[in-house]
Amino acid sequence: MQNTQPTLTFELPELPVRLTPLVPLSDDGLFELCARNPTLRIERSADGDLLIMPPTGGETGRRNADLITDVNLWARTDGTGRVFDSSTGFVLPNGAERSPDVAWVLEARWGALTEAQRRRFVPLCPDFVIELRSPSDRLEALHDKMREYIANGLRLGWLIDPADRLVWVYRPGGVVERHEAPTTLSGGDVLVAFELATARLW
Repeated sequence: MQNTQPTLTFELPELPVRLTPLVPLSDDGLFELCARNPTLRIERSADGDLLIMPPTGGETGRRNADLITDVNLWARTDGTGRVFDSSTGFVLPNGAERSPDVAWVLEARWGALTEAQRRRFVPLCPDFVIELRSPSDRLEALHDKMREYIANGLRLGWLIDPADRLVWVYRPGGVVERHEAPTTLSGGDVLVAFELATARLW
């Protein structure tokens, strides 16, 4: 039987790149596309465009590992939610599929999902995300993504730019705080009693 599953088989230009499919991809179709192209990080905009990004470089990967470790160690002790890494896709209420570098979801919301939903792209917006800027990321595109998270139910988000030692803290209600080289970041009333020491990020 002929294989009809979507696979990217052409040479891509310099990444990241945005593609507009001739036929909109369903959530299942996008999941299969990602599964068949594990070396690429693929997201979908609310308009259905695909954003294809390269694997991270060494410094970005190291920083991501530090972030996920710190949040996960806190989460294991706190016990009120689950932590997800950058390979996890979330389908937001607006139809976009995003893969934040670090995500945290309340246990009650995760527990309300079916087993089938947990095995595919997660059909909800996380409660907390971290986006870490890599050398290939456009800063304004990351701010757009943070605003999209907030519009879809995010309760707290951190956008971290290691090159310029800047952090933007996003909260509902249009409140955005800009911090220059902070020594710590607080989880506030979302990640209760969590503080991230930022020295390793710079």
